[in-house]
Amino acid sequence: MSGLKGAQGSSIGPGHALYVTEPSDGRIVRIDPDTGAVTTFASGLPAAIPEIGVGGVMDVEFIGHTAYALVTLVGPDVGGHNAVGIYRIDSPTTSTLIADIGAFSLAHPPIPAFFVPTGVQYALQRYEGGFLVTDGHHNRVLRVTLDGRVSELIAFDDIVPTGLAVAGRTVYVAEAGPIPHLPQNGKVVAFRPGSQTAINVAAGARLLVDVEFGRGRTLFALAQGFWAGKDGDEGTPAQPNTGSLVRAERDGTFTVVAGPLDRPTSMEIIGNTAYVVTLGGEVWTVDHIAGPPHGDHSSDD
Repeated sequence: MSGLKGAQGSSIGPGHALYVTEPSDGRIVRIDPDTGAVTTFASGLPAAIPEIGVGGVMDVEFIGHTAYALVTLVGPDVGGHNAVGIYRIDSPTTSTLIADIGAFSLAHPPIPAFFVPTGVQYALQRYEGGFLVTDGHHNRVLRVTLDGRVSELIAFDDIVPTGLAVAGRTVYVAEAGPIPHLPQNGKVVAFRPGSQTAINVAAGARLLVDVEFGRGRTLFALAQGFWAGKDGDEGTPAQPNTGSLVRAERDGTFTVVAGPLDRPTSMEIIGNTAYVVTLGGEVWTVDHIAGPPHGDHSSDD
């Protein structure tokens, strides 16, 4: 399907439907994965600030039948008037801030500090009754409880963490890598809570933005593609039609499953089909992705 406005994050929710965020409109839509039919699931969330071009509703996740939205780059530090954090969807038009991640970031800045004090949160992942959140600007993964407590789970060097996946207690993180997002810096790493370091799972894809498990615990990642910007262009997307869906192999490399893709932002896997969301407001399917189970990285979970 097509016609969304700057689609960003995604999740599988009630009815096994695909839920996708539209940051520019402060909206989450529900997409029927069989027909592509689109309906508005939630609206009225803080929208992206037009002058910035990124931010707003970045991701959506469900606990049971309740949806939660991750909102970033809408605070006073960037000229906005809203709170940065996780919002619970209470009705199709109302929501409640349950965790003020912006306030946590202001009170607990990374070392060294970065130029957006409230951070740039990218992905939201359900985890042990609460959530994990990546901050691609502050280079860390946060843990957030349903009663609003925020803590730092792990901090990284300048690697730009993006997408998240979980197997047992092991957390998998996609890394876009620092500017200029070279392919050797596009990695998937894994860690367990309490660890101060992460281990490399696979590397070699440009500007990774998501990671998901498919059948047989095969691990897939989403590469946005070739980035042709320069210093000072942080947050700008890759070049059109240079992205790809890749599979992690046991030898630590990636194999391209499908491409070229046009500036993908997130993906979900239902059965043996990947649903890829793009910045241009489209959702593409890639069928028969699994093949032999090359990527079982969770045998210790």
